[in-house]
Amino acid sequence: MKQTDVLIIGGGPAGLCAAINAARANLSVWLVERDDELGGQLIKQTHMFFGSKKQYASTRGVDIATTLKEKVTGFDNVKLFTGTTVLGLYEDGVVTMMDRDRYFKVKPRAVICATGASEKYLQFPNNDLPGIYGAGAVQTLMNVYGVKPGQRVLMVGAGNIGLIVAYQLKQAGVEVVCVVEAAPQIGGYLVHASKIRRLGIPILTRHTIKEAFGRETLEGATLVRLDDQWQPVPGSETKVKVDVICISVGLSALTELLWQAGCDMVYESTLGGFVPKRDLSLMTSKPGLFVAGDIAGIEEASSAMVEGYLAGLSAAQWIGSPLEDSDVIRRDLIKQLQSLRAGPEGRALQEALLKVSLSPAEEPELTQNSTSFQDALPPGSLEKEGIPSEEEAVSLLPETARLESGPVAVVECFREIPCDPCYDACPQGAFAPFEDINDVPALDHDACTGCGLCLSRCPGLAIRIVDMNWSKDKALIQIPYEFSPLPAEGEVGLALDRRGQPLGEGKVEKILDRDTFDRTPLLSLSVDKEHALEVLFYRPGEKKEDLDDKTIVCRCSDVTLGDIRKMIQQGCTTIEELKRLTRIGMGPCQGKTCTPLLLKELSAHTGQSIESLRPGTLRPPSVGISLSHLKEAAERGEDE
Repeated sequence: MKQTDVLIIGGGPAGLCAAINAARANLSVWLVERDDELGGQLIKQTHMFFGSKKQYASTRGVDIATTLKEKVTGFDNVKLFTGTTVLGLYEDGVVTMMDRDRYFKVKPRAVICATGASEKYLQFPNNDLPGIYGAGAVQTLMNVYGVKPGQRVLMVGAGNIGLIVAYQLKQAGVEVVCVVEAAPQIGGYLVHASKIRRLGIPILTRHTIKEAFGRETLEGATLVRLDDQWQPVPGSETKVKVDVICISVGLSALTELLWQAGCDMVYESTLGGFVPKRDLSLMTSKPGLFVAGDIAGIEEASSAMVEGYLAGLSAAQWIGSPLEDSDVIRRDLIKQLQSLRAGPEGRALQEALLKVSLSPAEEPELTQNSTSFQDALPPGSLEKEGIPSEEEAVSLLPETARLESGPVAVVECFREIPCDPCYDACPQGAFAPFEDINDVPALDHDACTGCGLCLSRCPGLAIRIVDMNWSKDKALIQIPYEFSPLPAEGEVGLALDRRGQPLGEGKVEKILDRDTFDRTPLLSLSVDKEHALEVLFYRPGEKKEDLDDKTIVCRCSDVTLGDIRKMIQQGCTTIEELKRLTRIGMGPCQGKTCTPLLLKELSAHTGQSIESLRPGTLRPPSVGISLSHLKEAAERGEDE
């Protein structure tokens, strides 16, 4: 039987971080991952993380995965087992595993379980139709394999995962019909909700799926509104035509191995079902068996990484090979977890964690300023629709005098979430220091210079720059833009409001796309001043694909686009010249079809504006006339 000091089961964010601290203690470490690649869910998370610097805030999940993998593979004392599945975790400490070629056993001195969670599913008629996926599968298709799951998607669930995947679907060019949420309020971060609302995606709270329909594959779904008792409201059914239903209704901790090992388990719905009892070091009721990440309770990946570091530190200490200053490191990690759990939803989470603790006397007191999420709900539609009330939106605007004096940042981050990168991004110190990572950003508009450095660092894309003094009639709005292809400078599209509705034209004056912006280019749009403060997004104008030279321009005379382009290349600059050389516009329609096309082509290739071009000499008759009609008119003497 093989031996190792620490066996870590699961190569996601928690497992990778656990391996780093265990390896730093000079222990032999086995890291086992059933997939072929390390990183877990991080490898499909293309969005920027919240949290603080210590949890890689403002860094995209895929890049965090790369960073952690590089750290782990830099240790000679870490042995990696990818494509390997742990089959059994026995009460005597023996662990059985299987890879593609063999079945083998190991008896480690300590085990860290970081197996993560699985997606919950929904029961409704026809939920087995092809085209119905979990959100993780949709993310894998798009962000790992580059495959669109379909054309029109219904997202079920307005938690963070549902909101993030809805945004990523739009990035992939997929239409998201709406997001439905059975609860009376949005469950995810409201900055995520605001991001998809400005893309024009509705969020329907108190709604769910009644049934899916389709013959061989999914063709649509029937939605129904729910009352205060979570019961369907008769007559409220609505049918939507979709080819994909993406289900994101929560996660369940993957605890099978812990049951096998005989750990004390407790059911806590807030934490994702049955989870293990554990102490502050994350050791379960089985000595030497530790947990980290979603297996210990469903939270964000930021918390999973911190728990991973703590579990690796604790395992080393339990074995008897503690890191130098391990007590200082331990206190800092616990403080990080407390901060991440201190937001509006933190009270319920903290209470649930106390119930599963093996050492409640050692647990820190509940954060005093935490309130339940329901108690924190203000009047208005932000929690219901992802759109602030007019009063909330106006409350965050700079004073009129500051708006008129030059560019300034506007921050639409309305609720407490664990996130502070804007403070670190500002070279002027315009953001007040965060006493708690969950503080709502406080910006001193007078100290802000409108440099825009905070825009690409905000994971919620909740900051924009407004310059009301840009010109006499126009304001300049700078926004983050994570879509491709990028529009061209000089392009005219639509300026959109918080609901994704057009406010008028927006012209792209400038695009900044630096490496330091980490794939978050900044668009500067000139817009009419009257609605400048409501502009949050941009929709490019319709782009026509380049037409082939064989495309027919003049149907009457079979003149092609290639014929026209050839004449222009030879020096033709007017419609009159083109008519004489190609007979375009001289057929039965008298140029009604081809003249507009000619004007656009001449303008595009010669640089002349359409207004400056002439449609050519227009002579009678304006429509075709037969010679018999002319003969009859002459015989009647009407030709004189």
